[in-house]
Order: sequence, then structure tokens, then C-alpha cells
Amino acid sequence: MSPAAPVTQVLIVGSGPTGLILACDLARRSVDVRIIDRSPDFPRSSRAKGPNPRSLEVLADLGVVDRVLAAGSAPLPMRKYRNGLPVADADPYGASRPAPDTPYDRPRLIAQWRLEEILRDRLAEYGVRVELGSEAVGLTRHADSVTVGLANGRSIGARYVVGCDGGHSPVRKMLGVTFEGRTAEDRMMVCGDVTVDGLDRGIWHQWFDEDGAVMLCPIPGTRSGWWFQAGPERDAAGAPVPPSLESFRRLLTKHTGLPGDRMSRAELLSTYRVNERMADRYRVGLVLLAGDAAHVYSVAGGLGMNTGIQDAFNLGWKLALVVAGRAAPGLLDTYEEERLPVAAWTLGLTAEQLRTVLDAVKEPGGGLDTVVTAKTMGLGPDGGYPWSPLSRDTRRTAHSPVDPATGPATGPRAGDRAPDAPCLDSTTGAPTRLFEVFAGPHFTLLGFGPGTAQALRAAEADHGDLLRATGVDAGAGHGLNDVAGHARSAYGVERDTLVLVRPDNHIGLIAPAEDGRAVGDYLDRVVGAGPDA
Repeated sequence: MSPAAPVTQVLIVGSGPTGLILACDLARRSVDVRIIDRSPDFPRSSRAKGPNPRSLEVLADLGVVDRVLAAGSAPLPMRKYRNGLPVADADPYGASRPAPDTPYDRPRLIAQWRLEEILRDRLAEYGVRVELGSEAVGLTRHADSVTVGLANGRSIGARYVVGCDGGHSPVRKMLGVTFEGRTAEDRMMVCGDVTVDGLDRGIWHQWFDEDGAVMLCPIPGTRSGWWFQAGPERDAAGAPVPPSLESFRRLLTKHTGLPGDRMSRAELLSTYRVNERMADRYRVGLVLLAGDAAHVYSVAGGLGMNTGIQDAFNLGWKLALVVAGRAAPGLLDTYEEERLPVAAWTLGLTAEQLRTVLDAVKEPGGGLDTVVTAKTMGLGPDGGYPWSPLSRDTRRTAHSPVDPATGPATGPRAGDRAPDAPCLDSTTGAPTRLFEVFAGPHFTLLGFGPGTAQALRAAEADHGDLLRATGVDAGAGHGLNDVAGHARSAYGVERDTLVLVRPDNHIGLIAPAEDGRAVGDYLDRVVGAGPDA
């Protein structure tokens, strides 16, 4: 029997970056959300080294990117050693620069615990706090709600539950969702936060030799803290030795030649086994999975946390519309339809990158910079969802990839990430950006050219509570002037065109200016079929 009155609309299990991003996105949309975590205290983990450029765009939309940039640092040059001597320096991001359509050209180094602190502070601004010491041990699904049993004997009822509870996800296991893939027991790494004296903190130091490696990267925001990564020490039988200060000192001396007593502290010790796994489903009725609960990857490329952040940003607006009665529950099916292929693609990419690194470090001068590619230093595998049922381009016909009436289609496709561009406010003349227009819990209708003015007015009248209509060189009172042409260039616009941007800043619809009805049709199809429609 379903509980008479569920306690909350959405319950999030797990308060890592994925769960916190989702909670922040839901809270700003006025969704009644709770977030729980089994840990008695907030962890000081530094597992992930920071957000990539696409994740920085998400953090900007949530209003916290300035805090993240201030707390972190730019990626550091890498110094590679062989036989204890420096053999090569590499700066994979040395030549990259921000562009009009991509304001963040490189990742940001920040300890995961510090990023989580920033997100918790943002969540608290909405009146929501993480409930520690709340371990989910039971899951009972009803027709219209879910009851989560806790280890302390209490229970929480919710309309929807999202498992963001890591690679060993109890929520996933309670659902019976399979986690296909492999664990490479022969590919292990020990990690920790350490203090080492006498090293240049402007460098990510990487020692490689024939039988192992040690990598030391300065932790931003600390005076003497370093991320330590190494192949495990093994005993006489070949079994890995549990990580400890003593074993880390021995590894330091063995692979770097530095005296072990240069390391005075080692904390947050862990052993990492290369896992490459993904769930076969992201949704089972009223329960969904996100982040490491849905997929785990090789550490190569640093895409694990970042893919989870994109999961949360994709899911947040959809879940909010459904719980508000603005959209049918079927909208949640598009979460899996869009994100599961990305997870599969990322799984293959990170496996390939790991092989590349393992081959590269066998050669003098080879190192992690070999996997800093356009995919990882830029937007990663989260460029878009052109295959999605939520992606529509009315310029295209069933028989031709391009409608001859509108000319060749250039620029991003429907489903792709919506580019940024600097513009001027048409009323005040003040500089602004498209990302500033997109920021917040709404769809954005961009109207390029004066021919879109009528469609902009109609969209505002019909969907004003859901949509922000903004003209780009569309005439007085309609928003933005594209004085340098960056917006038209970024969107490949040659004729007057309508572009509907989803709340997660992906393009939902591209239509010619005269097809204003396509905007209403799209929104009615996406959000007009809810219980209250």
C-alpha cells in the first residue's frame, strides 16, 4: 500500500558532486528535495581533481563558478622523470585560450571535498542541508511513491528517489539493476593526501620507471598538501601492501630517489582498482540512478565525476517538470535515452586512454599528457544528444538532411550543447553573454533577426512562465545586439532563425523564423502532457 503522504517530492541518496548538483538544481526550481548520506561526517576526499570546462559551465549556471575558480587553480605543467632525473616538461593546456563560444578552455584543479563544500553552501542558501548518518538499507516501491528504509529504523517516503550513492550503490543493488563490465585486479593504484617537503608546487611531478610510478600534484588551497598516486607496493608473494605512510615512503624512495622522510603525513589512504562498468538501466519506475551509481570508469582522462555532473544537470529539469505536474512521467525516459549512450561512449574512451597512458609511460618523456585530447580538455563526451527524441530541426526534411528553403544547415545540431557568445544588451548597451541569458530554470528562445519578432512575442504570451524569449538583432525591446557577429557565427545562422535552448543548455529545436508554431508544438509535446495540462 502506498504511504498516505510522502514526506518529500524527491529524495537523493548520496551527497557527492552528482547528488549535490542535482539537489541544487531541484531546489532552485522550488522542488521539495531531501538529500541523505550514510557517512557520519563530511568526507575530506580528494579523489576527483576537478571539473572540466563543460562542468564549469554547469557550475556557472548554478551560480557557483566564481567560488570554484577562486578555490582552485589552473592545471599545472607536468614534469616527467626517468631514473629520478627530469626528462621532459609538458603543458597540455599551454596553447588553449577561451573562445567566444567556450568561455572555459581548461579544467580547474580543486579538491573534491572543497567542491562539495561550495555546493553544500549553495544548497543551504535554498534551505536544504545534507542529512548525515542516514544509510539507505531498504527500498519499497509503490504505485505512486517509494519508501526508503534507513539503518537507524526510520524511513523516508518520496515521489521519486535518485541513487547518487557511488560505484557500490546500495540503491542500484536493491533495484536489481546489473552493473556490467570488468574490474582489472592487475591494474591498481594507491592514493592519498600527503605532505612532502622541498618540491616545486608549480609543477605536477610524475616519476615513471619499468616497474611502477609515483605522481605528486599540489592540492590547491593548501600550503603543503599533495595528491599522491602510485602503483601499489607488493609483498614477497606479489600481493598488494595496504597503503600507509610507511608504504608511501618506500614507494617515494623507490621510484623517485627522494628520501622517504621527506613525506611527513599521509591521509585519506585508498586503493583504486580500475573498474569499467555501467548499469543497463538508469530508471526503474520512480527510482533513478546517476553518477558512479550508473557508471564507473578508468581514472584516465578524469571524466568520472564530470560525467556524473552532466547526468545531474540533464535529469534536474526533467524531474522538476514531472513532479510539478507540468510534464508526463515519460519525460524521464529521455534521461536514460540521452545519458546511457554517453556513458557507453565514455567507457570506451577512458579504456582507450588508459591503454595509451600505460604504453606511453614505458618511453622516456611519456606521461599523462598523452590523454589530454580535445575530448578531455574541452567539452568531453557531453557535446550533445542529436539522437534524442527531444532534438528537433524543422529545417530538415524526411528526404533531405537540409531543407532547400532555408539553405545549408551549419553550426550546432539540435541536441548539441548551446554555444556561448558575447553580446550587448539592446536597451542599456551593457556587455552580456548568452550563458547569462540561459542561466536559471527556464527554456530560452533565441530569435536571430527581425523576422523572429512575431514568434518571440507569441512564445512569451503562451509560455511566459516556462520560457525566456530573447531576440538577437531582432529589433527594439527584444534583448541582444550581436555587434561582433559571434552569436550568429556560433549558431551557424545565415537567415532569420529560431533556436530553443533547453534548461540544461542543449538545443532542443531549430526552426526558420516563419515556423513559430514549431516552438509551441515542441513545448506542448515536452511539457504539455502532464497530469495538470
